[in-house]
Amino acid sequence: MYDKNALIDLVREKALEFGDFTLASGKKASFYLDCRKVTLDPQGANLIAEGILDLIDENMPDAIGGMAIGADPITASIVTIAGQRGLGLRGFIVRKEAKAHGKGRQVEGPVEPGDSVVIVEDTVTTGGSSLKAIEYAEAAGLKVQAVIAIIDRLEGGAEAFAAKGFQLQTLLTVRDFGIEP
Repeated sequence: MYDKNALIDLVREKALEFGDFTLASGKKASFYLDCRKVTLDPQGANLIAEGILDLIDENMPDAIGGMAIGADPITASIVTIAGQRGLGLRGFIVRKEAKAHGKGRQVEGPVEPGDSVVIVEDTVTTGGSSLKAIEYAEAAGLKVQAVIAIIDRLEGGAEAFAAKGFQLQTLLTVRDFGIEP
């Protein structure tokens, strides 16, 4: 079962740093959340997978995935736990650029046009990375039903998704760490 407090403690211990940072969105920040230190940790991977599976329980999609490389360990942990639960949830990867060789795909994995999918992300600031993942997934014929992140920095991402007709769901927000945006 998902333990929110255990995830908060793990993020605080392994991923939350204070200082001067430039985020992927280009924004300056006084704190950084290096979620790879949690998504690639065995306890963190399990907590995240269990939390996200709890969120999608009522509306199980055909597949789950997101933008490489941040979403890759999240996707892997979710499909692993789903498999252990006997669920047929598949994973996929969205490349930043289509491959120049092979089949030239931008979306990789056992998905087909028409499949319902959920986009996952580690940390959302403005939502730019996941909005690109949505664009590429839809171009591949996938039907995006939701966006789920581990942490929302509460800096406009939810509003950006809402403007495109998607609701952002998260396991945590920066307020869980006593940080006001």
